[in-house]
Amino acid sequence: MTKKAVIILSGGLDSTTCMGYAKEAGYELYPISFHYGQRHIIELENARAVAEFYGTADRYKVVQLGFLREFGGSALTDDTIDVPKTGADPESMPESDEPGEIPVTYVPGRNLLFLSIATSYAETVGAEAIYIGVNALDYSGYPDCRPEFIAKVQEVIALATKVGAEGKPISIETPLIHLTKAGIVAEGTRMGVPYDLTTSCYNGEKEACGECDSCRLRLKGFAEAGMTDPIPYKQR
Repeated sequence: MTKKAVIILSGGLDSTTCMGYAKEAGYELYPISFHYGQRHIIELENARAVAEFYGTADRYKVVQLGFLREFGGSALTDDTIDVPKTGADPESMPESDEPGEIPVTYVPGRNLLFLSIATSYAETVGAEAIYIGVNALDYSGYPDCRPEFIAKVQEVIALATKVGAEGKPISIETPLIHLTKAGIVAEGTRMGVPYDLTTSCYNGEKEACGECDSCRLRLKGFAEAGMTDPIPYKQR
């Protein structure tokens, strides 16, 4: 029987690397993305391109979560809040899993919602794993990217699902959680991950800004891995 995995796919560097890891592990891939009114909605075009690259376009799902934009409270869902050009300092990221100052690009409840919906999809299609590209090293300080958060959600999934009650809980796979961005880039390159099809920019333009936290962390990763990021930037 073919084993299956749901991959939470944003169209960015980290989630696309998770596609590579899941494929390498021998899973049949079931990518899922979320339209939550994000400023960088262009990422869904990239996610679809990645899904097509991996031959999973027929199984690719996009779930509508527009209420997150109605709630606002984040620079990614509220146009009155600017995406910062400074914040997460790529040269002095936290050395522990404890969050420091949480930036305005944090979307309240986002990963909790994503994992809940991915769990529903996984149980429906008979998937035994969910891949999510959270990272606790080179990251922007989001509390829902920490190992402690993943561990608690894993406990809830085991309690709240039929397969969990039957002793076969769905596993949350976080292959990037203790990798630096350079390590992620190196691993993805080894696996042939199509980084040219991805975007990480929070401003949501065809040409990445190169200034937001996400762009800066991405560029830092490629530079430290000794590689050139294949996507265009307004400034590097």
